Amino acid sequence: MQRFWIWLSRYASPPVFYRTAGLWRPWLGWATLLVGGPALIYGLFFAPPDYLQGESYRIIFIHVPSAWVSMFAYTAMAGAGAAALIWHTKLSEIAVVAIAPIGAGFTAITLVTGMLWGRPTWGAYWVWDARLTSELVLLFLYLGVIGLASAYGDARRGARAAALLSLVGLVNLPIIHYSVRWWNTLHQGSTVRMFGESSIHGSMLWALLAAALAAKLYFVWSLLGRLQLRLLSAESEKAWVARELKLEPSDA
Repeated sequence: MQRFWIWLSRYASPPVFYRTAGLWRPWLGWATLLVGGPALIYGLFFAPPDYLQGESYRIIFIHVPSAWVSMFAYTAMAGAGAAALIWHTKLSEIAVVAIAPIGAGFTAITLVTGMLWGRPTWGAYWVWDARLTSELVLLFLYLGVIGLASAYGDARRGARAAALLSLVGLVNLPIIHYSVRWWNTLHQGSTVRMFGESSIHGSMLWALLAAALAAKLYFVWSLLGRLQLRLLSAESEKAWVARELKLEPSDA
C-alpha cells in the first residue's frame, strides 16, 4: 500500500503528470479514430435497419455512447472532487474543473440526439420522461460546477466548492440509470447487458460497443489536454513550466 501511495504522489506531481499526459495523448487520439471511425461509419450507413424503428434507430450509435460517457465523466469528476476535499491535491482540484465542460458537452449531445430520436418515436421532441428529465438535471449539475468554480477569486477555493457540489450531485446518477425500472417511462429499457444476453442484435452490438469505447477514449484524450493547459496556467511561475515550454529564463 505504501508503494502505491508513493507511485500516486509521484504521478500526481504537476511536471510528471504533464509529461506523462503528453506521451499518452497521441496514442489515445489515434485509438479514438481507429475504433470510432469504423464503428460510426458502419452504424450510420451499413448496419441493418431496426425491425420496429427502421432507419431512425441509427442515432443510437451517437446517443447511447454519449449518455454512457456523460455519467462516466460525472463519476470521474466526483472521484476527483473527493480526492480534492480529502487530500487537497492541486491536480485533483484542477481535474474537477477540467472534467465539467467535457461532461456537459456529452450530456448536451445526449439530450439533443434524444430529442431527435424522440420525434419519430414518440411524436414529440421533448416529453417530461424520468430518464430525459434526470439527464437534464445532470447537465444543470455540470453547469453548476462550472459556474461555482469560476465564482471565486481564488481558483483553489472555487475548485473545492465545485468538488462538494459534484459529490452532492452523485445522487442523480442512480436515478438516471434506474429511472426506466422505477417508473413507467416512455424511454425504452436497456438493450445491452453486462451480465446476461443483450437484446440488441450482434450486427448492431459490436458497432455500439466500439462507438462507446471510442467516446471514452476521446474523453480521456480531451481531459489530458485540458489538464495540461490548466497545469501550465496554475504553475506558470514554476521553473518546470519554463523548461517544458523551452522559455528563456527571462521569459519564465
